[in-house]
Amino acid sequence: MAERPHNFVREGIFAGFIGATVIAVWFLIVDAVSGHPFYTPQVLGQGLANVLGKTMMDGPAGQVIGYTIFHYALFVLVGIVLTVVIHQADRTPAILAGLLIVVVAFELGFYMLTALFAEGPLGQLAWYQIFIANVLAAVAMFGFLWKTHPRLSGHLRTALEGTDD
Repeated sequence: MAERPHNFVREGIFAGFIGATVIAVWFLIVDAVSGHPFYTPQVLGQGLANVLGKTMMDGPAGQVIGYTIFHYALFVLVGIVLTVVIHQADRTPAILAGLLIVVVAFELGFYMLTALFAEGPLGQLAWYQIFIANVLAAVAMFGFLWKTHPRLSGHLRTALEGTDD
């Protein structure tokens, strides 16, 4: 059975929505259990408002909505880039090894940035909660792309081992 053509934009949007939703649900659960629903997006929305200017995100609801829009837009962009790389792997499997290095470097950089902000309101977001959220999102996004690209396994093997399929 022939593989149907893939639309990297549609797949990237879907993958991004999956990742963003997984993180949003994770922190909704974490915040609800701690007795402070929507604490995480509000704190992150405050930070975003400080960077962008407070014009549109003055109150808690505006901060949550503003950050949520930003969060989903960022994940859609990441999903599209990730999908483009997955599609490029059909022609150049070695790109997957580079992707693995970039993902690990990004995660390490993200944790270092989190440590820098540990003194402010973000300090109350435990590093392990952020780690779990990122792992869940990555697994969900890669799981979706793995399922929609059956040849990905062979491409990854080629990239990591330097062998042909």
